[in-house]
Amino acid sequence: MSTPTDQDQTSTTNLTSSTSGDLPHSNEHICLIGLGAIGISFLALHLTYTSAHVSVYDPRPDLEEHIQSVLPLYLPAPSASSSVSIAGLISSKRLVIHSSLQSAVQAATIIQEQGPENLSFKQSTWSQIISHASPTAHLWSSTSGIPASQQLAHLPTDHPARGRLLIVHPFNPPHIMPLLELVPSPSTSLSELTFAQSYFSALSSGHRPIPIHKESAGFVANRLSFILFREACHLVNQGVASVEEIDEIVRASLGPRWAVGGPFKMYGFGGGKRGMEGFLDNIGEAIDGVWKDAGTITMDLGRDDPEGWQRKVIDQTDRAYGVLGPEEIKQRDKGLRAVVQVQQDLTGKDGEHREL
Repeated sequence: MSTPTDQDQTSTTNLTSSTSGDLPHSNEHICLIGLGAIGISFLALHLTYTSAHVSVYDPRPDLEEHIQSVLPLYLPAPSASSSVSIAGLISSKRLVIHSSLQSAVQAATIIQEQGPENLSFKQSTWSQIISHASPTAHLWSSTSGIPASQQLAHLPTDHPARGRLLIVHPFNPPHIMPLLELVPSPSTSLSELTFAQSYFSALSSGHRPIPIHKESAGFVANRLSFILFREACHLVNQGVASVEEIDEIVRASLGPRWAVGGPFKMYGFGGGKRGMEGFLDNIGEAIDGVWKDAGTITMDLGRDDPEGWQRKVIDQTDRAYGVLGPEEIKQRDKGLRAVVQVQQDLTGKDGEHREL
């Protein structure tokens, strides 16, 4: 078995090459629009696990300096026999930084946007992309919750771009976290879904592209995550537990449990031989009591109120963790890689659990 470090070092050797026979997608040219945390993480994923050319664009004036300082945190650590620099990636043309959206998308076969979570921004950006990109380019959006149908709602109903846009929603940070939710709109062609599945399944990174059958706000992973976060904020606001205590409670319970199996499978164990039906019979009344007592806080209230839930959560989080910088990012990624590796050790290629 290869350790995560072994796998990363193997990938590092090929970072500056766009013709390596060891990595897939040498015929693809990926354009990333938006180089915030998600964009940088996807950049590391594409550079590490594919041999595609990568173009990037972000309107920020310090884009190259931003990439130079942040991208190394996301790339594999070089081994004694291999090293790579951002300058080397740029000089080899493996990575091209563009000063305009038009030039960035012109030669791209895949265009992936990670811009602000604002509908008007998405629509304006796609209008610009469509006017300059190839009519056959695959269009991906890594939005956190704006469905593809809304992002292109400003276009005529018969516009061909509607059939090419697919949501590719990651879980942060996407260069490590395996999940990729593929969410088509009712207009997205089946071939686009199939292409994205094939693209990510071909990577040696262990990513798991999962088709989502129907559009919904936040898709699936974020809906589950945000509902849990809402209740956590409610408990802080009510004084039931602190930010730091709730984090430790999750780490000591739901974290390891759900790393082994999801909520349906793990709760199914609670029903014994009757599975989920037995579980619901046994504990359904208690569940219903919690559901009816769940918090109903919203984002409508501002942060100016010192007694408001937002200010309590912000202040407690700041006191507990301070500003999370490069060292914390490294520690986070080290821990996530270890957990993902354990999952891969427990699970075969077909997703079935191995015998221990």
